[in-house]
Amino acid sequence: MVPDDRVWRERALRAAVLAGDERAWQTWYDGSFADLDAYVLWRCAGLRDVADEVVQETWLTAVRRVRRFDPDQGSFAGWLRGIAGNVLRNQLRKLRRTPPVHSLNGKEQAAPPDRQPERREEAQRIAQALAKLPEHYEAVLRAKYLDRQSVADIAAANGDTAKAVESLLTRARQAFREAFLNLE
Repeated sequence: MVPDDRVWRERALRAAVLAGDERAWQTWYDGSFADLDAYVLWRCAGLRDVADEVVQETWLTAVRRVRRFDPDQGSFAGWLRGIAGNVLRNQLRKLRRTPPVHSLNGKEQAAPPDRQPERREEAQRIAQALAKLPEHYEAVLRAKYLDRQSVADIAAANGDTAKAVESLLTRARQAFREAFLNLE
């Protein structure tokens, strides 16, 4: 979509939403949900339960703050990703502070049947490491590994050279490794 078309469309949707048009919200939701869900699931390192909570809280926050969304400043999808990133950081802080859940007999509850405890812990560490990265590192890793864009496509989208994107990817991967290894 041409940027001017996006801005015009998102201005119209925002105005309709603010006027109380439920169909406008449904249009925005339907057009944004799948990408937001994929982004959050990636940021949560595949932890579906955490991702579902983050997506839900992101939409609740978007509904409360839609007046603050300005299509001239960026896309609705980008705005949602920004909210989701903040929600996820808060969720990860809460997970670190929360003691293990115990059942009535005082024993720690088993992990969900589809997750081994080690896999869940590793996924939480991946999500925490991604949350510590600067936005431009997270964005280039997302483009490469979630959106599966080629280096040439990332370069073209950002007005960079392929060599600059390769260098950025190298720095982003190194920053991720350091963040991952330096977690508590």
